[in-house]
Amino acid sequence: MEDFEHYYQEKLNNENIEQLPEPPVRNESLGRRKERGPLDWPALALILLLLVIGVVMVLSASFVRSYYEESNAMYVFRRQIIFALLGIAVLLVISHIPVSVFRRWSLVLMAASIALLALVLALGMVGFGSRRWISLGFTTFQPSELTKLALILGFSTMICKYGNRRMKTFRYGVIPFVLVLGLIVILLALEPHFSAAMIIMALGVVMMFAGGTRLRWFVLAAALAAGLLLIAYRAFPYVQERITAFLHPEADPTDSGLQIIQSILAIGSGGLTGLGLGQSRQKFMYLPEEHNDYIFAIVCEELGFIGAVLILILFALLICRCFWIALHAKTKYGALVVIGITGHLAIQVFLNVAVVTHLIPATGISLPFFSYGGTALLLTMVEMGIVLAVSREVPLPKETEAEP
Repeated sequence: MEDFEHYYQEKLNNENIEQLPEPPVRNESLGRRKERGPLDWPALALILLLLVIGVVMVLSASFVRSYYEESNAMYVFRRQIIFALLGIAVLLVISHIPVSVFRRWSLVLMAASIALLALVLALGMVGFGSRRWISLGFTTFQPSELTKLALILGFSTMICKYGNRRMKTFRYGVIPFVLVLGLIVILLALEPHFSAAMIIMALGVVMMFAGGTRLRWFVLAAALAAGLLLIAYRAFPYVQERITAFLHPEADPTDSGLQIIQSILAIGSGGLTGLGLGQSRQKFMYLPEEHNDYIFAIVCEELGFIGAVLILILFALLICRCFWIALHAKTKYGALVVIGITGHLAIQVFLNVAVVTHLIPATGISLPFFSYGGTALLLTMVEMGIVLAVSREVPLPKETEAEP
């Protein structure tokens, strides 16, 4: 660096630039390496804190059902802790990958994820009336989780390719994105997996809005989404059942209204400070999916209103920090990717809490870092790793020279 400073200082002081010697050859690999800064420590600390709390709550919420169904109280916890440790390793590895690598392979990944959605319809496992999983032998894989991340990466590449001017036109700012979203939503509807379809559509809107699509097209999109929901309500009986159970859970308290009623009982039992960690009563086979989609109800019961609010504050702080990283990202692609991932995190948290607290009809939406599930947890850690990768390329503040 001293050679470069000396060369350019001479260039500024010498009028006859042609007489200057050639500048020294710079080590490009060293230059690229120095351009990458440290990880964003506030974001990393929040990620690990939420992960630790989530794993502890999975242990507390699952040991009764694990003992009843597997004769091993640690069965669910052991699997979750393995995925959590693997997720930390994946996060650290991905955080050191240049963002340009994700852009290079983003469209391939998006196409592969759509192909997997088609494959799961033919070869997938059936569970709870849906075909959503592919068996890997030692575990199962849910392609819809990968599709969410692939959509964010792929749409970010498309937006950067089209540019600001084209994104404001209907031809480039709407049609390509709607075609991709339409294909994905159709494949998810055939599983059926409407909660994933809803999140995918919301992510598409977030990415298009961040990319510069004109606001008037979103009015048309909202009307289209309302039409699709009406079609789903008419065509799929179980959608009607869920809406009826949401409006009148007391009409069928032992079947369709069971989860809603037991979830409300769990939340109400927690009061202000909770019953204490591990002291939940609803997890004793009263509340279905207590360690999965409805784990937030157990959080409210054991940690109370104060504990639940503190966890939501941690989520809010992580979301705000991710937006800070997006605002300071070095490239437009990196900023778009972080906006998409942050939007995904915010959407998942909001919808899960809204379902558990009976604000919207029940859907199979997991709570990031908390709900049991290897695929969802690993993909969440992958997304956070990409956010940290972008944070490493945030320009460092210039060092101020000391005053004499």
